[in-house]
Amino acid sequence: MGYELYIANRYLRSKRRTAFISLITYISAGGIMIGVAALVIVMSVMNGFETEVRDRIIGQDAHLKVTKFHEQPMDEWTAIEAQLRELPHVTGTSPYINGKGMLRHGRSIEGAIIKGIDENTIGQVGELPEKIIAGSMSLRAVYPIQIQTIDIPDEKTSLETKPVAEGKPIPGIIIGKQLSFRLGVAIGDCVIAVSPSGMTGLLSSPRLYRFIVSGIFETGIYEYDDAFSFISIESAQDLFEMGDAVTGIEMKLDKMENADKLRVLIEDELGYPYYPRTWYEMHRTLFHWMRLEKWLYMILLSLIILVAAFNIVSSQIMMVLEKRREIGILKALGATREGIMRIFLYEGLIVGVIGTLFGLIIGLGLCWAQQTYKFITLPGDVYLLNYFPVKMQLSDFIIISIVSLMLTLLATVYPAKRAGTLDPVEAIRYE
Repeated sequence: MGYELYIANRYLRSKRRTAFISLITYISAGGIMIGVAALVIVMSVMNGFETEVRDRIIGQDAHLKVTKFHEQPMDEWTAIEAQLRELPHVTGTSPYINGKGMLRHGRSIEGAIIKGIDENTIGQVGELPEKIIAGSMSLRAVYPIQIQTIDIPDEKTSLETKPVAEGKPIPGIIIGKQLSFRLGVAIGDCVIAVSPSGMTGLLSSPRLYRFIVSGIFETGIYEYDDAFSFISIESAQDLFEMGDAVTGIEMKLDKMENADKLRVLIEDELGYPYYPRTWYEMHRTLFHWMRLEKWLYMILLSLIILVAAFNIVSSQIMMVLEKRREIGILKALGATREGIMRIFLYEGLIVGVIGTLFGLIIGLGLCWAQQTYKFITLPGDVYLLNYFPVKMQLSDFIIISIVSLMLTLLATVYPAKRAGTLDPVEAIRYE
């Protein structure tokens, strides 16, 4: 240990003539501790929300989608899907059709995104089968059930209700929970899908298609539950007049981090007019804003550490004034200007290290407690989750520590420089 660090440690631990300086030093360390703890907690919560939102969105969307430019119909999709299945990191593929239309039930009519899916392979690329909260995943055509009243002869009660299948079979449709509320439908109700694809002229009419509500899903993301509905590929081809074509192929990978690498590979193999898009590109605005918001919070909360650093400046300046005689004696004994500066730099850094260390410990403890016991709750009907999600990352702890120590170091430069420029003769003349 050099003499500079030894003297700095003794200065911090010694009893001072002016107790107010010690109080400011303790307040400075406490401010750094609070600022670091707040940064750790906020960054961990932001990571948790980003991870939850990302997982829920990717659970409904695929890791990678391959379409044609401008989403032109893909006629040769069976050969393309077989080719995509052979690529590395691919664990599942499924064709889909995207379309916009309206759903009508009684007097209620709502706009909706109507997506055609293959119910046999949709589970390979998404979590839709796991999100069904009522009914089933079946999209096959069934006969509508009518409740009829029939006579029963030779009985005391002459009437009985009986379910009877009538009419032509109707395909099934799965709709979101919020959309079902707005339409006022339940399992077994009929809805009419209205597609603008048949409106080719001024006097033409839209295509109408009847469906039976076979399932209701809930993802926890309001935009999905309020707008999406799912029908079979065959029904979507009829509804949107696409023949045997589909909009594109959805793909699931072993790791979503491989999406960018695989996108480049698909571009090289398929070329124009095929257009692969990763999960990040499909939701670029949302994830970019979440990352920007995370760093914005870090900058704002760093102001707490900055305020504590100003306290370090004031306490160090007062300490330099209090220790004028000792500084003069050290210089008279041969201490260099740089050595005196290092004494006060070390002193400020010790305060910063102690505050940062305890702040990290407090933030880590609170995050671990929330992660384990979930004692801070959220209203589940308003937010995606009913608790604060927390995800701690080592990189955040390192960045917060560096920011805290850098601000502390910058705060000690001016007082240390003042101490180094003291004239030893003037410092001890009147002592």
